[in-house]
Amino acid sequence: MATSRTLWPAIHAERAALAGHLAGLTDDEWARPSLCGEWTVEEVVAHLTAGASIGTVRWLVSMLGARFDPGTHNRRRLAEHRGATPAETLAGYRAIVSSTTAPTGDGPAWLGEVIVHGQDILRPLGRPYAPPVETVTAVAEFFAARDFAVNSRTLVKGLELRADDGPFTAGTGPLVTGGTLALTMAMAGRVTFCDDLTGPGVAMLRSRCTS
Repeated sequence: MATSRTLWPAIHAERAALAGHLAGLTDDEWARPSLCGEWTVEEVVAHLTAGASIGTVRWLVSMLGARFDPGTHNRRRLAEHRGATPAETLAGYRAIVSSTTAPTGDGPAWLGEVIVHGQDILRPLGRPYAPPVETVTAVAEFFAARDFAVNSRTLVKGLELRADDGPFTAGTGPLVTGGTLALTMAMAGRVTFCDDLTGPGVAMLRSRCTS
């Protein structure tokens, strides 16, 4: 099973790829809404920096201070790592590209963090980017197997998922097929990626993403 130790090279590669896309953003693009709730592009980048800057003990202390409310914890850590300007926020993000700090040892979750939030940023900006299929497959398998930062397993319960560009398959029920990245993003609750999927199970998946 993939772990943080075996997946760090992929995590670092995806962080670096995102940093390359961020380098050319205008101030207007930094302020654009992302696919991640009400957060802007800059706020999502600060969130990624925060997640790569906190180990288990500090994470537990922060969660305790937030009364174990993930939303409060995330907002506080985001504010801590957001710079006075987008350039400062980007500099902070670049500093954690090669970090191996994480709250837990769930490597696929932290790989998923950068892949999902990378798409949260790049899709609304019209900057298509697809990580290697084998990289995304590790996240897809993790998402289909358990609820962690997102309720991914619950979201696709009773559906069969089948990638048409790689080996990923999961579940039984009405079929949902498409690229591994689109399946992964849909499991993360990003309804816009349902547009990239086909099959009799898509309508059910779409309704769950929007509920």
